[in-house]
Amino acid sequence: MKKWNGLLLVMVLLLSFAAPAAHAASEVTTKAKIVSGVSFRDQPNTSSSVMRYLKTGEIVTVLQIVNPYWYQVSDAQGVTGFVSTNEKYISVISNAEIIYGVNFRTGPSTDATRIRMLRAGEDVLVLEKVNDSWYKAVDSTGVVGYVSSSSKYIITDFSVTLVTLPLAERIESVIAETFKYTGVPYEFGSKRFDTATFDCSDLLQQARWDATREVIPSDSREQGEYVKSLGPVTTDWKQLKRGDLMFFMSYKGSRASDYASIDKSTETITHTGIYLGDGMVLHTYSPESGGVRTDLIEGKQWEYRFLFGGSSMK
Repeated sequence: MKKWNGLLLVMVLLLSFAAPAAHAASEVTTKAKIVSGVSFRDQPNTSSSVMRYLKTGEIVTVLQIVNPYWYQVSDAQGVTGFVSTNEKYISVISNAEIIYGVNFRTGPSTDATRIRMLRAGEDVLVLEKVNDSWYKAVDSTGVVGYVSSSSKYIITDFSVTLVTLPLAERIESVIAETFKYTGVPYEFGSKRFDTATFDCSDLLQQARWDATREVIPSDSREQGEYVKSLGPVTTDWKQLKRGDLMFFMSYKGSRASDYASIDKSTETITHTGIYLGDGMVLHTYSPESGGVRTDLIEGKQWEYRFLFGGSSMK
């Protein structure tokens, strides 16, 4: 019996050294460094009271990103407030923690040269999800490399900073975020980065921000120019790819004949949506329509009003 107890003790000790310690995702926080002195406010607007000035070099915990302009943060004393997201004032320095020693490599492959071993407890900033196995990251000294994305080695907090995803995943993420707002009421000229109501271009801007933390133009015409600046567009909606943005002219009627004599190359964009594939568009266009919704394109006003479409992602 003593022999078995001894063996059991040895096995327990070996396992305790071999296995990484369990961590809860809630233990990871996003941290940022104050680059230049900045106001620490009690509300996310420049009209709110300044509690104090955060000093250059201070490290704060970023609790959430309120919108593209404001972070909610907690300082070293545990005081919570709001600070500008402008990079001249603040820089995010970590959003992940190494929980078990892992190789930091020059490329996303076990064949790539090892830079060094990342130690348990180190904070790193994950920049990109390369694939299902690898993250691109930067360590505390500013060295950029690649690390396994396995939860055995690293735990992350992507509630504030979203990593760059492979293109196909980014597209699906934007579509999913757009769908999330199905039924939200329509309001022309809706307030940007306020999800209570949307107009067509506001919906696309919000969904893109939610999915990627990228800010695209807020106006449908500017969004059209943005898409054109990234690459070729098509005037045949059937050539669109899932996730492409669609741009439309003003409503002239519900029949194809109502648009037959119109030179669409001179028409102004008045509406936009996101193409889902299978002849469907996801958009919002009037209070009466029920807010954010999907519609068939072929044989409908959307086919006749279509001007051009293309990708909004590089």
